[in-house]
Amino acid sequence: MNTKFIRSALLGLSLVFTTAVAPAQAETYTLDTKGAHSFVQFKIKHLGYSWLLGRFNTFEGNFDLDENKPEASKINVTIETASVDSNHAERDKHLRSGDFLDVSKWPTATFRSTKFEDLGNGKAMMHGDFTLKGITKPISFEVSHIGGGKDPWGGYRQGFEGRTEFAIADYGMMNLGPASANVEIYMSIEGIRQ
Repeated sequence: MNTKFIRSALLGLSLVFTTAVAPAQAETYTLDTKGAHSFVQFKIKHLGYSWLLGRFNTFEGNFDLDENKPEASKINVTIETASVDSNHAERDKHLRSGDFLDVSKWPTATFRSTKFEDLGNGKAMMHGDFTLKGITKPISFEVSHIGGGKDPWGGYRQGFEGRTEFAIADYGMMNLGPASANVEIYMSIEGIRQ
């Protein structure tokens, strides 16, 4: 019996088995902002009578996703505050001022995740630190998985949406009265696997 051959065969089997059962690693996805498939939007009540809707046109980010270990998922997003767009030039000028976003002093806002809670059935809570106007506070997004798979261009994508709400006073913004104390942030993101 050829012991050298047996050892070689066992080593080969060991490598095949180790590769087959090795846990999947987290994969990094870049937000598809070039194709305008990701959005950062906000809404806040106007005098308590209606909703004021807007968005940020310029932002970037990425997220890591390990489908076998969802608790290891994380996301980083950076928003250019001067890109605020409420479809009204004079209002946007006011939103960029020191009363609100103070974009000349604080040109970016960031969200950095710190913990991911998988709630099952495609639902989760993404906890993290949100920095706006130089103030950092913990917030949590309710997250839903929209879908994932191959795209027509040979890539692979995953999509999520998330919502959170916070008091604008927490970030040193102008008091608009009790009906407009809180703003809701909605993110719909589509990531391209790198």
